[in-house]
Amino acid sequence: MSESPPDKTAHAVTQAILGFLGQVPESQRELAASPADAARAIANAAASRAATTAGVLALPPGPLAWATILPEIIAVWKIQAQMVSDIAAVFGKRAQLSQEQMLYCLFRHTAAQAVRDLVVRVGERYLIKKASYKTLESAARKVGLKITQRAVGKGISRLIPLLSAVGVGGYAWYDTARVAKTAIDLFQSPIDHELPAPEPPVSLPN
Repeated sequence: MSESPPDKTAHAVTQAILGFLGQVPESQRELAASPADAARAIANAAASRAATTAGVLALPPGPLAWATILPEIIAVWKIQAQMVSDIAAVFGKRAQLSQEQMLYCLFRHTAAQAVRDLVVRVGERYLIKKASYKTLESAARKVGLKITQRAVGKGISRLIPLLSAVGVGGYAWYDTARVAKTAIDLFQSPIDHELPAPEPPVSLPN
């Protein structure tokens, strides 16, 4: 029995997330004299690009709707991931940017339960926990399910292309602004990284 479009989308979204985690983008930005102002400018520009990109990709109607949902999601993620990297850079923390932080910034507002164990706030500081691939895969799967549930509604709404384009573009702007807020809150705070667990001692033969 073949998978339904939502099932295929959930699997594809999960794989796309895992692919993103292996390619944290570089940034051409440098530590800014006023990082908060620089970060807001980066966020506003990224939100506008995301809205335009998502709106254009939401135009195809009918059977083409499902085919454009995943490209739209990935295109917006690329913009958001670069934004997170640039925001980290203007706060002087690009070298510390990890897969765990990227996953947290991109999806905290979408699926908080899925990423809650990756980045933990302790007082005024953030603790970044080192996650295994299995942990990252599990988090990506939970996020993928959440995003697919939203994508089902998108697919239905695309029966009215122009209305869909406006709505999808507006949501992409809002979604990118929330990612930016998470990134700014994180990178303007002190960050600690969890040390890897010590390896067990090796027993030498007598």
